[in-house]
Formats: sequence, structure tokens, C-alpha cells
Amino acid sequence: MNGQDLPFFVYGTLRPGECNHHLFLHGRTAAEEPARLPGAVLYDGPGYPYAVESRTRGASGVMGDLLTAAPGEYGDLLTVLDRLEEYVAPGHPRNLYERVALDVLRPDGTAVRAWVYVAAPDVAGRLRAHGTAIPGGDWCARPVA
Repeated sequence: MNGQDLPFFVYGTLRPGECNHHLFLHGRTAAEEPARLPGAVLYDGPGYPYAVESRTRGASGVMGDLLTAAPGEYGDLLTVLDRLEEYVAPGHPRNLYERVALDVLRPDGTAVRAWVYVAAPDVAGRLRAHGTAIPGGDWCARPVA
């Protein structure tokens, strides 16, 4: 693993047991463990969530999973996830999400640097103004209508 081969923090449809995990990650990870993205709010989207940096103190954070790519899978996995998350390049106007390196926390409080797909700035602004936050920041525990 080089300096940029970071694990991935997933918090929505890519989590174990969710629909996109099997489609895109099955057999491509070496490790999967629970983690939390502090200082963020999780917003409901059209069938998938968005993590947005919180502008207020006390945000509970976003619950998710820290995934480490299996040997030989990192490059392909990065390409597949960028495409799925509609990430073109840093700051690109067509991005739905931005891929950023952030610290996430393991259950024991250990910080791990990971790639996180967060809402692109325009999307984040709309969500902050009009979005519906998911209580507790856990996509898997959200109330489903």
C-alpha cells in the first residue's frame, strides 16, 4: 500500500448487507470493520445518503464501515467507486460526491485516515438548507417508510 492507497469509509448502500456492497465490493475487500466519521451529518437522498461536514458542534457523526481493499484490488476498486459515486476529479462541477481523505474512528477511538465520499459543495449546500438529516447518522438504522 502506498501513501494514497487508503482504506474506504462507506456509510450507505456500500455497507455490508446493503445492495451495492454485494454488487461492487463482494470478494474485493481484505477487511471490513465498523467505524464513525465524526463532525458530519448524514442526509437522506434519493435511495442513498450523503455525508456532509457539520457546521455546528456536537454532531454525532456518521456511522459506517472501514473497508480495506484485498491485495491487487485497490486500483480497480478506486475506479469502480469513483464511477458509482459520480466523482470525476477534485472540485469538478459534475461531481455528485467529492472523494476526500478524512480521519474516521474505530470503535476503540483509534483514528484511521480513509477515503470518504462526501456530498459535493453544491449538493451539501442544498442539503443543509432543505435536506432531511438521518437521526443518529446511521443509514442502516434509519426509519424506512
